Amino acid sequence: MYLSKRKAILVISVSALVFFFTYTDIKPQDIKITDGDTIKINGEKIRFSGIDTPELKQNCIKEGEINPCGIIAKQILTDKIGNNKVICIRESKDQYKRTLAECFVNDESLSSYLVRSGYAFAYRRYSKKFIPDEDYARINKIGMWDMKFKYPWDYRRNN
Repeated sequence: MYLSKRKAILVISVSALVFFFTYTDIKPQDIKITDGDTIKINGEKIRFSGIDTPELKQNCIKEGEINPCGIIAKQILTDKIGNNKVICIRESKDQYKRTLAECFVNDESLSSYLVRSGYAFAYRRYSKKFIPDEDYARINKIGMWDMKFKYPWDYRRNN
């Protein structure tokens, strides 16, 4: 079947547009890290489901010294993401209209990474998924498990 030049250009143009709008890897990601368990990707606020990290203003105590554990949690997340693409599996929305999701960098769960690093907790009230990661950090005294701290949910209630 013979197509006129106009039809051929139209078909190629439409095909190219469909490709560009459906192929997500070519879309740039604008990532902003809000705190240890919340990021924004292209303006969408995403809260990591199943974990809780210390608040930015929250401090811990290690050997009598103040440790800014909330800021450290955010820095650990920032370093882990780096310039990598973040892929999120969306689950639902929370009461603040944030997307609840588990997000990954290079096929590694950021939530699991933060909990195993000792700067996030399994948020048992909502999920049991990250308890083994928390047990690992606690048993090995990693991160906050080697300090005096308040759980983030207790800190928020009292501040």
